[in-house]
Amino acid sequence: MSRIGKKEIPLPKGVEVRQDGDAVVVKGPKGSLTTAVIPGISMKVENNVVKFERKDDEGKTRAFHGLMRALVANNVKGVSEGFKRELDIVGVGYRAEVKGKGGVFQLGYSHPVRFPVPDGIDVVIEAKTGHITVTGIDRQKVGQTAAEIRSLREPDPYKGKGIKYSDEVIRRKAGKAAGK
Repeated sequence: MSRIGKKEIPLPKGVEVRQDGDAVVVKGPKGSLTTAVIPGISMKVENNVVKFERKDDEGKTRAFHGLMRALVANNVKGVSEGFKRELDIVGVGYRAEVKGKGGVFQLGYSHPVRFPVPDGIDVVIEAKTGHITVTGIDRQKVGQTAAEIRSLREPDPYKGKGIKYSDEVIRRKAGKAAGK
């Protein structure tokens, strides 16, 4: 039996979970999220606790049992607390600013790089420190947006310049002079 699928999801105050046809709708103080129900997995809500059960013990169904529980648990956390990823810009002359519904990055290229921010995501850029905070209620969107911002200029292994996650450690390489 899936250990993750068996775990119950306690609902915080103000969060409501219901099944609407073949979708699970999670509503909370920060918004509403919808996840498609995977065939073979059923959901029950009783006493402010969400439980998931599967119809058989096939390998795929067992895998989807844990997946379905994890997706709904992320939705519950997102509508109650929200998710956040933090990035840092490292490098002389590298900077960013928010303009309109997107960001403009100066990352050592001959041109500024424009990045449109998707709906439901907030990006805050501190111009002095080069610290970027990506927040939202959908964990997948927050992570994808942070990864796309990082991919604008990935960290260089020689000098460490680029955009990196705040908790990321860049493994530095020795230059060619160190080999002699």
